[in-house]
Amino acid sequence: MSATTADPTAAEPGKGKGKSKLLLIVLALVVLGGAGGGGWFYLQSKKAHVEDEEEEVHASAKKPASPNYLALENMVVNLADPGGERVAQVGITLDLSDAKAADQLKAMMPAVRSSVLLLLTQRTSEELLKRDGKEKLAQDVQVEVAKALGYEVPKASRKAKDADDEDEPPRRKARKAPASPVNAVLFSSFIVQ
Repeated sequence: MSATTADPTAAEPGKGKGKSKLLLIVLALVVLGGAGGGGWFYLQSKKAHVEDEEEEVHASAKKPASPNYLALENMVVNLADPGGERVAQVGITLDLSDAKAADQLKAMMPAVRSSVLLLLTQRTSEELLKRDGKEKLAQDVQVEVAKALGYEVPKASRKAKDADDEDEPPRRKARKAPASPVNAVLFSSFIVQ
């Protein structure tokens, strides 16, 4: 064979290796670029998914549970004023934690009304005409309703208990009782005459 008919790649041995190196470099850049783009896309979609979940959590936290109110019949009582001439007409609505508590209260309504009536008859018109007297009555009604349902209501503070029971020996800590289903006591009418 003559030198002129020889293989063109054999005559230039470095030129074939250069093309294959260039091809490998371009291929590596394409793979790295694809991996980088895929990683970026994955992180963005993950971030968007986390933000969507956070929005759902915030939206569900903002939506309060449907209120459960139970209105008691209006009560008219004689007050503990001297002479017994003052009366009060009080309408009470209970804010309850759930519908189950409302059903329990309906079943216990005679006991609940009796407890509330006894509380009201111990008050004077002077107490009930002041805001703090009404607030104290609301707290006492809340405690009485919880007791009627069978819930233990702890004292407001340990200091108050110590002041009331100075002679009583200290007791061991009792187990924590379940929370009362009565969230608040609301007055729908309040007339003192």
